[in-house]
Amino acid sequence: MTANDRSPNHLQLTRDGQLRHFLTLDGLDRSLLTDILDTADSFIEVGERTIKKVPLLRGRTVVNLFFESSTRTRSTFELAAKRLSADVLNLDISTSATSKGESLSDTLLNLEAMASDMFVVRHSQSGAPHFIAESVTPGVAIINAGDGRHAHPTQAMLDMLTIRQHKGSFEGLRVAIVGDVLHSRVARSQIRALNELGAAEVRVIAPGTLLPKDVESLGCTVEYDMLRGMKDLDVVIMLRLQKERMEGALLPSEREFYRLYGLNREKLALAHPECIVMHPGPINRGVEIESAVADGPQSVILNQVTNGIAVRMAVMSMAMGGQVADRQMQQSERAQA
Repeated sequence: MTANDRSPNHLQLTRDGQLRHFLTLDGLDRSLLTDILDTADSFIEVGERTIKKVPLLRGRTVVNLFFESSTRTRSTFELAAKRLSADVLNLDISTSATSKGESLSDTLLNLEAMASDMFVVRHSQSGAPHFIAESVTPGVAIINAGDGRHAHPTQAMLDMLTIRQHKGSFEGLRVAIVGDVLHSRVARSQIRALNELGAAEVRVIAPGTLLPKDVESLGCTVEYDMLRGMKDLDVVIMLRLQKERMEGALLPSEREFYRLYGLNREKLALAHPECIVMHPGPINRGVEIESAVADGPQSVILNQVTNGIAVRMAVMSMAMGGQVADRQMQQSERAQA
């Protein structure tokens, strides 16, 4: 299964440009990305209330379909859905009917028959959420919670919200993504978002063995030396080593990787004094980042986690709104036919 070669917007946007699925950032323009950030901003205060709920998805059913393990992402999607007043079902794939021989398509069609309104999908194969939205359950809103090495659009958008909160805008920003870019779906989505939102420069800093062959075509510059790459940065985003995805010896050792590419106070001092430090998690302390930096005054890592709930609330509410508008338009057209 591979990501569809066609523009995904024929699928993830309604005819009038509203979001109906959220599969990738590819093809989404600055205006829509900004709308997502603005909507997420409006949801921040919900988490500060005594009763942390709004009724936007009341009566709707959201199903979390995680074919890969995740704690933080699934938890924030569940909290986001519940804060929107939706009913939430977390499907344990390891004990579901798919483990008994039932096909993925049949499992999803059965869930749709139970009047589910939205599937949040995390899958090891690139393009799986797109396949589900296009071929299996097009009438259910599909949110991509990470697919293979392809995309992780909600993570990228919560990162963009965090950057905007601390930097005001993206104009003139120099941003570096450091570490295991080769296996990172997050990095691909971040590069796309940063370029669309107007960052001045997006760098990737990594050994050649941890970079895709076509990485510059994604819209970034490459630096193999971290000491040079840290110069004048406004934002540094550290990535974890995804050892579970690595095939063969891509690194001499974790200790050597940390010496050359781990973020410590000495390397951070080479960046702009107000440079913020980010990490999509989970953090491997002493492998890609020093504890003194992860917990230090320039770290906004916990802000990212908080913003994850607001961004996922925004995406879920916008996609459901687009689905409703799309159905109403189709019904109107049938009535006029």
